[in-house]
Order: sequence, then structure tokens, then C-alpha cells
Amino acid sequence: MFTIILDSSNTELSIGLVKEGILLDSTSYEAWQQQSEFMVKELAVLLDKYKVKNEDIKDIIVSIGPGSYTGVRISLTIAKTIAIALNIDIYPVSSLRVKKCDNKPSICLINARSNRSYFGVYFENQIIVNDMILPNDEVRKYIEEHPDYVVCGDTKYLGIEGYKADVLKQALSLYKSLEKCESTLGLKPVYLKD
Repeated sequence: MFTIILDSSNTELSIGLVKEGILLDSTSYEAWQQQSEFMVKELAVLLDKYKVKNEDIKDIIVSIGPGSYTGVRISLTIAKTIAIALNIDIYPVSSLRVKKCDNKPSICLINARSNRSYFGVYFENQIIVNDMILPNDEVRKYIEEHPDYVVCGDTKYLGIEGYKADVLKQALSLYKSLEKCESTLGLKPVYLKD
């Protein structure tokens, strides 16, 4: 049985195909404002490559935000459509959480524009600080106050070189700790506001 992983919450398009707990294959590349054009096609290519039939798909892991308003909606809409059509489970995960570093406290960031960041702090399977939106000066202050934490994500907008996690591998590593969505139709994207 196979698990699909989808993320388009920021500037990249990421698709993973998992078999028996192992990331079998993946596609991930920069596709800012083009995820909707490529995600379904890339997923079809991956499923065709491994001759995956509908009945072979067990469940889906999908990032639900925060992040790009349209980007989050793309992967979530595709995941929900597949889950409903195939009557399979869907496991939502924070778009920030999949950016964390293994075995180190991680400050995970996504540019929220207007001098703000989507911000969450994680250590292994623990949530240290829940996802929120913060002004960038508060983010910098938090980073300074926690010098032993790893700053993760595409943080060039802050003038910092951040750790770039493999979001598909992180999503898979979190899989057992994720809660299955009880209502696929009711699953909504996470849009953080001030």
C-alpha cells in the first residue's frame, strides 16, 4: 500500500510516494505561483512510474498551512479530492513543522510578507511554540534569545541562512504522530492572521 505526501505551501512543489514506510520516490522543485499547473501532472507521472492503482493508495499526508494563500489551497484541494474519491484517510500537518531539523530545537519560518513571518518552534515531535504570525523584529529577537536553536526554512528575506529540511522526509517522520482528519470535507487550510 502507498501513501502520498503533498506540499505546495510556499514556493516549492513537493510530492512524495511512500511504500511500507519508506519514501520510494519524490518530486520537489521551485514552482512559485505555478503549483496549480504542475502538481496533478507530476503526481500522475509518479503514480504511473510505479504503476500505482487507485486501490493501492492507503492515505495522504498534506501540509495545510500556514503559507501562501493559494499554495496551501492547491495541495489541500488535490488531497481532499483524492481522499474523497478513493475513500481514504488524510493526515494534515503544519507547513512549518515539516521544515524542522532532526534532533535539534528548530525555529521554523516562512515569509508572511509585510515585514512578518509565519513562526513555529519544534523539537523532535514536540511543539514548543504553536504556529503564529510575528513581526520580523520579534522573530529576530527570539532567534537572538535562543542561540542553540536551528533557524529553518527559506530565511533569505531575513538575511539569515536557514537550514533547509526535506519537507517530504519530515512529513513522513511525523506520520505516526499525526492525527487522522475525521472530516475530509471539513478540513480547512490554516491561515494565520495578526
